[in-house]
Amino acid sequence: MNGRKDEDEIRALVKTWLSATKAGDTATVLGLMADDVVFLVPGKPPFGKKEFAEAARAQADSAMQFDGSSEILEITVAGDWAYLLSKLSVKITVAGEQPVTRSGHTLTILTRRDGKWLLARDANLLGPPEK
Repeated sequence: MNGRKDEDEIRALVKTWLSATKAGDTATVLGLMADDVVFLVPGKPPFGKKEFAEAARAQADSAMQFDGSSEILEITVAGDWAYLLSKLSVKITVAGEQPVTRSGHTLTILTRRDGKWLLARDANLLGPPEK
C-alpha cells in the first residue's frame, strides 16, 4: 500500500476514535481495535478488549461527557504494522462538577488485518495537564 494512504487511514482511525468516544458510541470504538489488543495505563495491569468494552459501556451509560484531541507527532508504517506517537488531551465532565482534564503522550501500535488498520497495543501516559 501507499505510505501516504496508510497515514491518511491511520489519521482517520484516530479521528473516528475521538468522535465515537465523544458520542458514547462504544461499538464503533471496539470496531477500531484488534480482538487481541492490549492497553497499558499507569497504575493498572495490562488489559484487553473485554475490559475496555466493560469500562467504555459503563462510561457511556453514565452522566460523564468525554471530549478529546490528539496531536499526532509521528506515524511510521512498516508493512502491515505501524506505530503512532501522539499527544492526547481528554476532558471529562460530569454535571454539577468541575471538568477533569488529563493529557500526555501515547504510543500506539497498529496492525493491518483484512486491509483495515486496527489498534493492537496502546501505551497511554495520561496524567494531570503539564503546567
